[in-house]
Amino acid sequence: MSIADALRERLEDKTTDWYEHSARRIYVSVRPQDLKEIASILFKEFKLRFAIASGQDTPAGLEILYHFSFDRSGEIISVRVLIKDKKKPEIDSLAPLFPAAEWIEREIWEMLGINFKGHPNLKRLLLSDEWPQGKYPLRHD
Repeated sequence: MSIADALRERLEDKTTDWYEHSARRIYVSVRPQDLKEIASILFKEFKLRFAIASGQDTPAGLEILYHFSFDRSGEIISVRVLIKDKKKPEIDSLAPLFPAAEWIEREIWEMLGINFKGHPNLKRLLLSDEWPQGKYPLRHD
């Protein structure tokens, strides 16, 4: 059984969409409240490495893609989460699961204004101290 098949079976009731872009690139959409559990399953049970996350402002809300790598086969699993509330966007931090998430969550917080609940050190990383509070460079508004 491939890692994709095993993941699909394990995450069946937790995903809202599953898209296989190619044999080694899979996108899985999940509800924000399920993110931490799914990330834990990928990292701890399946031994996928957290590579990076990316965020963007879309018409439907703020979207975060968490990219996990299965290094033995070269497969990339991207977990897609849509935060619909742009006025008070928040989601659980993954930094308590794996410290590698700390800096990218700080960057996404600073650039898009998404609050990562439970983050150990949510403070500016890129913008100067003079940058106005509440203004996010990657937001369309």
